[in-house]
Amino acid sequence: MGQITRRRPVLKLVLGEEPRRRIDTLAVEEPLEIRVSSTPLAVTMRTPGHDVELATGFLISEGIIAGGEDVRTAIHCGGPGTGGNENTFNILDVALAPHVPPPAPDAARNFYTTSSCGLCGKASIEAVHTVSRHEVASDPARLDAGLLVTFPDRLREHQAAFEKTGGLHAAALFDAATGELLVVREDVGRHNAVDKVVGWAARHRGLPLRGTVLQVSGRASFELVQKAVMAGIPILAAVSAPSSLAVELAESTGLTLIGFLRGSSMNIYSAAHRVDVPQSEVLPEAVPASQGH
Repeated sequence: MGQITRRRPVLKLVLGEEPRRRIDTLAVEEPLEIRVSSTPLAVTMRTPGHDVELATGFLISEGIIAGGEDVRTAIHCGGPGTGGNENTFNILDVALAPHVPPPAPDAARNFYTTSSCGLCGKASIEAVHTVSRHEVASDPARLDAGLLVTFPDRLREHQAAFEKTGGLHAAALFDAATGELLVVREDVGRHNAVDKVVGWAARHRGLPLRGTVLQVSGRASFELVQKAVMAGIPILAAVSAPSSLAVELAESTGLTLIGFLRGSSMNIYSAAHRVDVPQSEVLPEAVPASQGH
């Protein structure tokens, strides 16, 4: 496995003080090429580690496989015994189970992943409905708001690499009923962190991930809602803002989307019925001035 962090010299400059040189710890970013049966499918810029989970989650989010059981083997090219000159671990070849059809020959043209924009140029909301194998609208999951507000801090407590670098996103999976933290993954790309969580769950729990909450450390993009829906996760919470298309996809699929989850406050953009709030904290709707006395 490649390095997660790397130390480099840096010039530290503070106005009013003498410049000084120091060693800084950086989050490693390297490309991972995902191949299926030796055929290149996609390239993502990621933090090395948990690559099999990442590839599994990616294939699930794109509708190529339904779960971890659809992956027969996953082998890094260039590793020991493969004849490569270097052990770079930047190519992962996935062999699908015999019952799984291979991706369409032109599938690779539809994928191009970077750490900043996710899966660029992806299809519309209708396409997600077409390929999704799980339906989240009917998931009866309920979540106490007082429990939900603890999730960002609990996620942050498990971000070991972030504490060293300040440059990694993270995603966590929680049980909605009990608040149990099931898994945390970090990566330079927020979509990669989610893929690693979904890949872990697919290999250890199975899909769909009913009754769970996906907590992410940044914003909620269309791609993250897509990945949650494809894994059967009914609730997605983010510490920052969602995009307009993310909200539209959440509304159309019945996923509960929460943004700006910070401290004791949050915005609920869709399917608010899954979040339970103590009655003492529910205020009556404001009466328009024209109707007042």
